[in-house]
Amino acid sequence: MIYLDHAASTPLDPQVAESMAAVMRDPALQANPSSSHAPGRAARACIEAARSAVATLAGATPAGVVFTSGATEANNLGIIGTARFRAVRGRHLVTSAAEHASVREACRCLEREGWAVTWLECGRDGLVDPAAVAAAIRPDTTLVSLMAVNNETGVVQDIEALGALCRQRDVPLHVDAVQAAGREPIDMRREQVDLLSLSAHKFGGPRGVGALVLDTDRVARIQPLYHGGAQERGLRPGTLPTHQLHGMGVAAAIASARLPLDPPRIAALRTRLEERLLAVSGVRLNGHATRRACHIANVTVAGVEGESLQLALEEIAVSAGSACDSGNDDPSPVLMLLGLDREAARSSVRFSLGVSTTAEEIDRAAAVFEHAVSHLRRLAPAA
Repeated sequence: MIYLDHAASTPLDPQVAESMAAVMRDPALQANPSSSHAPGRAARACIEAARSAVATLAGATPAGVVFTSGATEANNLGIIGTARFRAVRGRHLVTSAAEHASVREACRCLEREGWAVTWLECGRDGLVDPAAVAAAIRPDTTLVSLMAVNNETGVVQDIEALGALCRQRDVPLHVDAVQAAGREPIDMRREQVDLLSLSAHKFGGPRGVGALVLDTDRVARIQPLYHGGAQERGLRPGTLPTHQLHGMGVAAAIASARLPLDPPRIAALRTRLEERLLAVSGVRLNGHATRRACHIANVTVAGVEGESLQLALEEIAVSAGSACDSGNDDPSPVLMLLGLDREAARSSVRFSLGVSTTAEEIDRAAAVFEHAVSHLRRLAPAA
């Protein structure tokens, strides 16, 4: 099996796995980090080291890192928590119809509670026009939420321009940076981002842990979704899992250190793959040609039925869309926003590369793809 589904989840980095095992084996780190005794203080110090590493990856301060169970929770906490806390100032949000499901559903939850949401459409290249964001902001707008890198197409939004715009209008900006972490430089302060969501298993860390990162100078408080404890500044109560947070911290430190090296190498492999894919007749690239993160290539294959294509590519771990929409037979709403019809959207495949991907795997995957498309077209020639 050739694993090319890193946008869904990355393999756990061996160094991270070993460091987590060491924490779980250490009796001194098994205490509740909320406890004041020596073992509790040791566990807390381990967590604070992880908090600093995550802050470095995000270009933020450690005080702004709120650990969560993952980016889905971070997106919900950032969007719903900010909207409810700022409701006295207004009940209007701005987002994009091409956002991750956790963002879309958080906004729909607020719509049911009486908030108004402006759903921006992206262009056929997948980009959201900052001018459209500016036009959508109203006096009662309390939050703008837009992702840095689209999880299906890899399209990179101009977060710096959007951050400057929102800061000028004094509206907080929340950014889902899940696909950006470890692949694109992130600097919350330079980009003027107020809230940012991360997920550890998208950059070599463990599943089940993520973070909502706040610019504490701009966002002093949001409303928690859960209640029952004072952990994480009262924003996310519950006993902190020391080994998981340590694993996220180690993965963040590795990702930060390798940021100058990994993305250029992965981008070169993605280009190598795309050249082979696009050489097949009737294959086209989805999303902007150049404003894309290094690791994602999403293509549509004309004249081939989507489910058959997935079955024919069983030697390659790839995706037909977002992993969070698995089991849903509806075509990708993101691809349909790019102008694809239902059948074309169903006949699309997302290849996503990672730090472990090799040139040999890329060449094998391209050959499997070429053979699969040729075989399917022979079986059922397009009209």
